Amino acid sequence: MRVRVLIPLLVIVLYGVVPFALAGNNYVMSILVAALIIAGVALAWALLGNLGGMVSFGHAAFFGVGSYISAIVTMKLGVPVFAAMLLGGAGAAVAAVAVLPALRLSGPYFALAVLAYAHIFKILATEFTTITGGAGGILGIPTLPRVLGYDFGSKVGGYLVIVTIVLLFALVYARIRNSYYGYALRAMHDSEDATRVVGVHSTLLKALMLFLSAFMTGVVGAFNAHCINFLEPDYAFSSGWTMLPVVAAIFGGYRTLTGPLVGAVVVYTVDQLVFKSLIPSGHQIIFGVLLGVMILFAPDGLIPLLAKKLQWVRQPRGCRDPRTESVC
Repeated sequence: MRVRVLIPLLVIVLYGVVPFALAGNNYVMSILVAALIIAGVALAWALLGNLGGMVSFGHAAFFGVGSYISAIVTMKLGVPVFAAMLLGGAGAAVAAVAVLPALRLSGPYFALAVLAYAHIFKILATEFTTITGGAGGILGIPTLPRVLGYDFGSKVGGYLVIVTIVLLFALVYARIRNSYYGYALRAMHDSEDATRVVGVHSTLLKALMLFLSAFMTGVVGAFNAHCINFLEPDYAFSSGWTMLPVVAAIFGGYRTLTGPLVGAVVVYTVDQLVFKSLIPSGHQIIFGVLLGVMILFAPDGLIPLLAKKLQWVRQPRGCRDPRTESVC
């Protein structure tokens, strides 16, 4: 019952209250759009880590590939922007085929292998100057279009596009997590050999999660390219497109659905609006400290911590066992 009430309320806030309240403040709206871009990548990263059981340090590879493909097909082939964004996601998923040999690795070995692929794609984007423009980059990337008289290239229009993308990805994530495949993937975390015995094709499921995560990241990267209208390899394949989403997902709670989304919005907006004004140079160090504190004292993340505190407050007073924190 609570979910049925919260979801319509969330939709009203995201599509009605936020655009109306912030329509005249382009700076804050730009920060919010950037936070949602990070949220989209954080959700894709969490899907691969939580369901696929694979920690990646190289999602910048998929972000950059999606950015370049969408920019190139719009500029050189005349593909409409929204269709090009989907092609960017598809291209990132195809690029993930190169990562398939790394599925035999686990833990930090897989994470470092994907990081190496990100550097390889960055080198390719730099060297193929006839297609990507090389180190000089690409200028004049088409902005988001006007549809039925509404300009999605505006700050509010861009916000509506990215919030829709993120919510659709969250819905897909939720459906997979609650499906047979989601249960099978989580069972693989405890014993991959045991799940193989009962007929679960673990390698195939992990590959599908890799492709889906790459597609999601590629679409978000494509959206970003059409927002800033410029690309160059150092920016498109920057390690920041991996590190910021990872920090956001861990801070919010990457094992939950809402954790990466809330974490990204909180981390980025607070950093830009508060910490940056206090410490203009090196303000990111504050988040390094906060992340360390969060990992030490609330390793599950912010959302599980708040849920636990809320549950504790709702318990009847005088009826708690201080040793187990359970209801008497």
